[in-house]
Amino acid sequence: MPSLKSLRMRINSVKSTRKITQAMKMVAAAKLRRAQSQAEAARPYAVRMERMLASLGASVAGTPDAPKLLVGSGGDAVHLLVVVTADRGLAGPFNTNVGRFARARIRELEAQGKTVKLLTVGRKGAAYLKREFASRVVGEISFAGKKRLEFSDASEVAARITAMLEAGEFDVCALVYNRFRNVMTQVPTEQRLIPAPLPEAGSPADSGGALYEYEPTEEEILAQLLPQNLAIQVYRALLESAAGEQGSRMTAMDNATRNAGEMINKLTLNYNRTRQANITKELIEIISGAEAV
Repeated sequence: MPSLKSLRMRINSVKSTRKITQAMKMVAAAKLRRAQSQAEAARPYAVRMERMLASLGASVAGTPDAPKLLVGSGGDAVHLLVVVTADRGLAGPFNTNVGRFARARIRELEAQGKTVKLLTVGRKGAAYLKREFASRVVGEISFAGKKRLEFSDASEVAARITAMLEAGEFDVCALVYNRFRNVMTQVPTEQRLIPAPLPEAGSPADSGGALYEYEPTEEEILAQLLPQNLAIQVYRALLESAAGEQGSRMTAMDNATRNAGEMINKLTLNYNRTRQANITKELIEIISGAEAV
């Protein structure tokens, strides 16, 4: 049976842990509101930009001088996965879920005979994937220490992807990240970046046979908008991941706080029982000593 001193130390330790988890929950809740509003505000613009460029690029994709950001290299042998995770832990299954999703996708592509390269954004994703796929990691990007993600951060990632494309290091590029649905749910998602998804006949992005005139030409418009669209899609993924991270951390810290409270109650009950047993034992010893005299 543990001593009263050890039980008191354990109770105080769990109480200190509960204070930390409560504070982290409150901080995550405050950051979540801002991150969620940013992610939700970026969605419509990113979706419409992608849809507009897909419709515009449909008429240019078949030409010999089509931009690489639109049609890729023309091959399908080398796939680059840009895996977006958090730089910090204590966020429940947030980082593990996207890591497992990326791992399953890597195995699926390699089973098809493809070569997979990894560009990790976030320290947790790099640490997770290096355990099994260290040879596939070609770059690591981290924004640890930054209080707020900016569009310039997404532009940095987009510039890295563009440089690798121009160097012929991959044929197909896709983003893997956690899409924020609500505080309790973050959905691992894969979004293809290069080649750009083109609309199918009859889809909302399809023009339905209508003819449009562009000024300047489609090629000039795409030359300016394609790099910007790449950065926008990366920025959207970063915002979605940031919101999902805070939501998952708030949920995890709330569960940890409640578990700490339950443990404190159990330890307190055990402490009271142990104290009562010690008092009873001392009374028995006093009474036995008095009767012996």
